[in-house]
Amino acid sequence: PGRVAFELYDTYGFPADLTHLILRENDMTLDTVGFEKEMDNQKKRSRKDGTQDQGDWISVREGDTTVFTGYDKTRDDILIVKYRVVKARGKDICQLVFDKTPFYAESGGQSGDSGIIASENEQIKIIDTIWENELIIHISDKIPSRPDAAFTASVDRVKRTMTANNHTATHLVHYALRKVLGNHVEQKGSLVTSERLRFDFSHFSRLTKEEILETENIANQLVRNNFTRQVREDIPLKEALSMGAMALFGEKYGETVRVVQFGDSVELCGGTHVDSTAGIGLIKIVSEGAIAAGIRRIEAITGSKADEYVNEKIAELEDVASMLKSSGNVRESVEKLLGENTALRKTVEKYKSRIAKDIISDLVKNATHIGDVRFIRGQVEADSAETLKSIAFEIRKMPGSNIAVLGSPIGEKAALVAMVSDRLAKEGKIAATDIIREVSSEISGGGGGQPFLATAGGKNPGGITKALERAGEYIRERLS
Repeated sequence: PGRVAFELYDTYGFPADLTHLILRENDMTLDTVGFEKEMDNQKKRSRKDGTQDQGDWISVREGDTTVFTGYDKTRDDILIVKYRVVKARGKDICQLVFDKTPFYAESGGQSGDSGIIASENEQIKIIDTIWENELIIHISDKIPSRPDAAFTASVDRVKRTMTANNHTATHLVHYALRKVLGNHVEQKGSLVTSERLRFDFSHFSRLTKEEILETENIANQLVRNNFTRQVREDIPLKEALSMGAMALFGEKYGETVRVVQFGDSVELCGGTHVDSTAGIGLIKIVSEGAIAAGIRRIEAITGSKADEYVNEKIAELEDVASMLKSSGNVRESVEKLLGENTALRKTVEKYKSRIAKDIISDLVKNATHIGDVRFIRGQVEADSAETLKSIAFEIRKMPGSNIAVLGSPIGEKAALVAMVSDRLAKEGKIAATDIIREVSSEISGGGGGQPFLATAGGKNPGGITKALERAGEYIRERLS
């Protein structure tokens, strides 16, 4: 459950990503919706805790409600009804309530508007707009010098347009998903900002590449059809649902609702939208994945952001084609290169195997005996610590009682490996870890492993010879 995952994160500092990974390894999923709900609740608590030093509302003129005019306007003449100063995170911010406003307050998954209000004498930046206790509250970092003055409110039109693009796109993606996957698809949540959109929906399996592409194609066909926005205000809820309007599962609606329609896409929605779908330009799905059992999430971008994304991908493809010196089919060139790479790897492995056998043969020729134990040691040329280990593993397969200690400079570092035959390790006479622990300081490093095989790495390749000498002394001491 998301509540438990959040408790692990909040109380014990256990990362949610790690919880998700552990659950996935055990064929389970994290209730991300529940987790994010708890996270949102915490943010609200933190916001409340951080704003305990709230000043009282200072009334400028009479009025209890704010009329929202932002469906039709992004600019309007307004009056400040009341304001207060709130200390948040050590800073003073000003919360303003107007008689009317073109600023959309954060709700229904859509982020709030920002912009400016200006009088004859000053200009004040509106950072955000939120809902609180049935009030539309405008957040500013500046207290008006003349709150009783007349102001003109101007919404950031670029941000509003990009947000509207993304909000309308969520409706079109929802419609497309139901066409591709079936009518069991229901919206489970969304987030709409000027940068991107996020859409959560019910579905039982990962979407295939073909399903994602088909969803994208249907949504973009709706964009190209240039459907005009149709809005019906104050429609009885039952009537709206009988029209086929999609409602958010679990959402509480009043007796009357607002219905937004683009072509066959009909939804209950209080957000801001484009005048017609062609204004969106392009919808591009950038990710799809599970967030909880039976709930998937799509993230997408629209308009200029989608254009930038596509252009970046095209540029990457052109760069790859240039690197491959391919003027034709890049896929074929890559497949050919991968095939050649696989063949070369096999050839290299064959040569490495032959070289390893030659190395082992030379090492065995120079081996010494400590009682009935054959002691094999030497400095070899290895391209990696893994290659050094593979040589030790080959020696381990040899009959009889063997101990091997090998070293190799790898770049500017040193690698050591110790191998003890299984019989010797089981008898407890000596362990590979004992040898490594004894000699690793000679290469200014450390290591570990198992009784039959241990490794060490260090930053002093010049100490390998001394480490091998010390290994011989130590083994003689232990076996004597």
